[in-house]
Amino acid sequence: EVSLVESGGGSVEAGGSLRLSCVASGFDWSRYVLAWFRQAPGKEPEGVAAIQSNTGRTVYADSVKDRFVVSHTNVLGKKTMFLEMNNLKPEDTAVYVCRYRPTTTGPWWLLDNEDFYYRGQGTQVTVSS
Repeated sequence: EVSLVESGGGSVEAGGSLRLSCVASGFDWSRYVLAWFRQAPGKEPEGVAAIQSNTGRTVYADSVKDRFVVSHTNVLGKKTMFLEMNNLKPEDTAVYVCRYRPTTTGPWWLLDNEDFYYRGQGTQVTVSS
């Protein structure tokens, strides 16, 4: 059973930084995509960043480019994805959710909400002005 567990959320002031982690387990495929989505109250989920496991290729939403960095490690089968968030802004406030796509086939870089069907519980990020 696929499990995605996020951690690292919290409250920071604008301009601050946070690092989110997602521990992924329950699958052994070598080619997959892990992504961060976020959802603010009253808004639709938004794809923030994603990384392809076998190539390390990354993609970012325009709203976070040059501020966020996504990375991924797979050490002895333990898969972890990170999101380094810098220069945080109040509009970054949302629940950040780790998502998994068990294939690299197709345009995963579009960060389509319907394409990443496995998800974690999420971690709250709050940025105050």
